[in-house]
Amino acid sequence: MSGFSQALVEDYGSQLLGEAKVYLDQIDLASRKMSELIDGLLTLSRSTRGELRHDAVDLSVLSERLLTELMQSSPERQVAIQVEAGLQAYGDARMLEAVMRNLLDNAWKYSAHAAAPGIRVYAEERDGIRRFCVADNGAGFDMAHANRLFQPFQRLHRQEEFPGIGIGLATVQRIVHRHNGNIEARGEPGKGAVFCFSLSNMPADSTRGEKEV
Repeated sequence: MSGFSQALVEDYGSQLLGEAKVYLDQIDLASRKMSELIDGLLTLSRSTRGELRHDAVDLSVLSERLLTELMQSSPERQVAIQVEAGLQAYGDARMLEAVMRNLLDNAWKYSAHAAAPGIRVYAEERDGIRRFCVADNGAGFDMAHANRLFQPFQRLHRQEEFPGIGIGLATVQRIVHRHNGNIEARGEPGKGAVFCFSLSNMPADSTRGEKEV
């Protein structure tokens, strides 16, 4: 559908006036949203299928690469970035990249309106379990609605304020659960959010240190 509407714009755009142009723009927007939804559903489905690999994954290097991509996509934004070095994880490399991509995309998106936006990637040790965390100082959320965060198609912010389809965190949770881990979220409206997840069979690493990206 998007291809046909784009072809109409290219071939007959100069002949479209008034409401006709508005209708065509609405068709194009709806088709792009449908494409995003289908892609999201496919990703959600794949997160619970296929053989689970056990790779050594450097989440620090991965996070730096993903954050660099985000900075290149929005060079006008000035975001303070901190990534702790030596965040070694064990799991399916492809799936763990999807986890970090979704968490960092969210941190980037929801910190867009912060006066001095910042994103931090680090690990914490609690109850003998190491958790990897992504924190931002953006829009945050009301903890009273935290149970909705990981449900497909559930969103806590208006679409016009922060666009999205509500698939990302559901995908993250399914991947983490496939690794016999857990994910939790903490947040406060206007003060940011923190998402921390654990993975099974990960040796604790006492070597830590943050560096600027």
